[in-house]
Amino acid sequence: MLKSFPLLLVVIVVYNILIFGGTATTGTDANELLARSVSFNMFSGDVWRFTLSDLLILMALCLLFVEIVKSTRTTATQVLNHAMSMLTFVIALTEFLVLQGFSTTAFFFVVVMVFFDVVAGFTISIVGAKRDLGATGGLIGTS
Repeated sequence: MLKSFPLLLVVIVVYNILIFGGTATTGTDANELLARSVSFNMFSGDVWRFTLSDLLILMALCLLFVEIVKSTRTTATQVLNHAMSMLTFVIALTEFLVLQGFSTTAFFFVVVMVFFDVVAGFTISIVGAKRDLGATGGLIGTS
């Protein structure tokens, strides 16, 4: 069952908890909440600020990698995973366009990563299925 679960949904749920829970309890704006940071002094003398939105984007990138690796399989659970990923994209895009607090750059990047997951998942599965079925010709324009 976990194989059909789109992992990028975890980032969207965490973002929802931060926005709905964080703004309700602290009364701060979404951008102020996502701008909270930890600073690190580097050997060069620079100060590196790592914000909460950076953490969400990093988490989404790591999960996108796992999702792309998962999409190389051509099983029935992967078809369900692709459908769930498409549903996740529709939900994330709707939240970005409609809900207050979701029109941030960090959430936009997460929505784009979910879109890449959908497109890459379908593309990789089709190429893998052609390879498994022994179809000739490959993709359009390739031999």
